[in-house]
Amino acid sequence: MPEHTELERDLKLLEATLRQLETEYNMFFAGQLPKPPWDTRRRIEALLRRFDRAFIQSAVDRFRLTTLQARFSTFAELWDRGLRAREEGRPGPFCKAPRAAVEAALPPPPSPSTDCELGSTTVSDLAREGDKIEALYESLIEARRVVGTVEPFPFHRFAQIVKGQVTRLQQAGSREVAFRVAVKEGKVAFTARGLKASDGEPDS
Repeated sequence: MPEHTELERDLKLLEATLRQLETEYNMFFAGQLPKPPWDTRRRIEALLRRFDRAFIQSAVDRFRLTTLQARFSTFAELWDRGLRAREEGRPGPFCKAPRAAVEAALPPPPSPSTDCELGSTTVSDLAREGDKIEALYESLIEARRVVGTVEPFPFHRFAQIVKGQVTRLQQAGSREVAFRVAVKEGKVAFTARGLKASDGEPDS
């Protein structure tokens, strides 16, 4: 078992390498890299295998590792879905249509003062419910368009927010998390509520 200082160093290395991998995948799907970052991904997988064989006494370090493992697993699923979609010639979670084509296909936006719900779903397993996350993201982008927000909002940032909410609410005892995207009083409202395992009602 490595000393605590070595463990801390390895966790920091894992965290930094995961950030690098996220950046490289974003660059690949944006057409800025010629091939997926397999080397960086293999380095992370090797680090995770090393941790699997180690005994980690500190609860804080175990929680940090578990969070990083879940983060990698969630994004690996999304990256693989994006690669399959690209290979099959269909839109994927990282594919963006030309702006002019998107705007032409969209209906005229309602007045920002009009309250409306644009999307909702429940999530219990991020690794298996990528379709729900993609649909929720599209609802959020539509809501931002409705209120006139033009700044880009990357999918990976949205997925991190969703993952954080699911992790927090499930650790608090919720089986599922209900997400809702709406426009309220001219602003985007993105909410998450934990659902009780017993009856599906929102947690108080």
